[in-house]
Amino acid sequence: MIAPAQPDLVTVNIDGQEIAVPKGTNVIEAARMVNVDVPHYCYHPKLSVVGNCRMCLIEMGMPAVDPATKAPIMDPATGKQKINWIPRPQIGCGTNVSPGLHVKTTSPMVKDAREGVMEFLLINHPLDCPICDQAGECKLQEQATGYGRGYSRFVEQKNVKPKRTQLGPRVTLDDERCILCSRCIRFSKEIAKDDVLGFVDRGSYSTLTCYPGKKLENNYSLNTVDICPVGALTSTDFRFKMRVWFLKQTNAIDTESSVGANTVVWSREGTIYRITPRRNDEVNDTWLADSARVLYKSVKAADRLAATETVEALVARAAALFKSAPGAIAVVGSGRSTVEEQFLTRHLATALKASAQLVSRVGQGDKLLVSADRNPNVRGALVTGLIKTLPAPQLTDLAAQIDAGKIKVVVAINEDLTAAGLTAAQLANVSIVYLGAHANATSAAAKVVFSTLTVFEKSGTFVNQQFRIQKTLKAVPAAAGATDDLVVLAQLVAAAGGATLPADLALLWKVIAAEVPALATMTFANLPETGLVLDATPFAALPFVEGETLHYKPAQPAVAAATA
Repeated sequence: MIAPAQPDLVTVNIDGQEIAVPKGTNVIEAARMVNVDVPHYCYHPKLSVVGNCRMCLIEMGMPAVDPATKAPIMDPATGKQKINWIPRPQIGCGTNVSPGLHVKTTSPMVKDAREGVMEFLLINHPLDCPICDQAGECKLQEQATGYGRGYSRFVEQKNVKPKRTQLGPRVTLDDERCILCSRCIRFSKEIAKDDVLGFVDRGSYSTLTCYPGKKLENNYSLNTVDICPVGALTSTDFRFKMRVWFLKQTNAIDTESSVGANTVVWSREGTIYRITPRRNDEVNDTWLADSARVLYKSVKAADRLAATETVEALVARAAALFKSAPGAIAVVGSGRSTVEEQFLTRHLATALKASAQLVSRVGQGDKLLVSADRNPNVRGALVTGLIKTLPAPQLTDLAAQIDAGKIKVVVAINEDLTAAGLTAAQLANVSIVYLGAHANATSAAAKVVFSTLTVFEKSGTFVNQQFRIQKTLKAVPAAAGATDDLVVLAQLVAAAGGATLPADLALLWKVIAAEVPALATMTFANLPETGLVLDATPFAALPFVEGETLHYKPAQPAVAAATA
């Protein structure tokens, strides 16, 4: 039984199923709500509608009424209101629902129209499927199988277009595969605001190209590869590297800034091959910056730290340093650490009776998905109580305390102290305990060095600039000799005389929920994939470095609790 339509809803009939949908919904989206697939190429829910491909043809009709009296005209055979069907198929992407609309997506006319469209699309298309990077993700291949005739009547010579054209530093075009859907053109113009792509020539000779003197080189160019429904646009970095059906997909977060764009990490046998965007309409829509896609290369970077001693031996050495300098210890945490790591860092600072501070990173925001705040988790540090105020870009106070002889030991977590303003002479005047994945000037000067994990080798949570807590999951095993940051921090807390805290994520979250009021109703396992927005009221007076994002929304209290 269909519930009465609400004021902002309209009732439509799709393949005999009635459904109430919001006003303004197009037929493709309305059909999706009743699990009916309307095939399409040029339509994308986040781009303007152009009706290029004609693949989404449907049969459409409206209830018949008397032109003079507006009274319904009834069908005597069925006793129901007669439906006036339009004699020619219509495009679903360009048709918005209206009250009483009837749609057929599987009628003989629709089937014949789709087969005709597929036949035209395949006339000049090369048989590249065995060597095409899009294999396994190709909508043309899928829909040719599902909606095509299954055979070709074309006997003439195919029109051959350019292959391996470099549109920019990261995107390669095989133009003979292009079906002229114009998704890439619309994305570049409407989202990236870089109107660099267009079609030249006419008919079957139409070719995608850049405007003269320009290249597709903005920081969002690889989104055109993501939304290309065929294998025309390919990632130069990923091209011919791996078949997608061999790859494991892991949900993660972009950690290059405070936006917290949602991503998918694609890996096989411990090696990451690519990173693509994951849809979250509240954070990043379906887009991702190019700069976020190469972060995985840090996993096998040449400067990865190698373990030289066991964790137990290193913890013992760190404990000896702690005992040698009571009251003269500083802890430098990181805005790139997870919420869980920051929670343990706070406990470490408390056990050492030390002040804890972070280092800010500020760059130029692009008003899309890279914010001015380049730390992904400063807000997490505030929520967990690691810090009370926003961090400064330089450790000026710490430098002064070292010069005055008040600080003898510094615990640095994922931070190069020289980049934060400390000199080599100041580093030489203190004993440094360093936790990090990569070598730098601080690790070189440290007395104790723990080789820890990159963000792709561990699970955890981050709080983005909306105060939305989101989780990232472990994509690949840890590098040889590297130890989980949680394990190291928990052991350091115990060695400093603090509480015995679990290093297991699920068990640690029970402690976090008990101690951090903002996270009291949550567990790691039950956090939704789109995250939860925390109450930012306690931090409203802080002067955050705000980067404008595509869908930035002021922080609101969590609308649902992720309880166990």
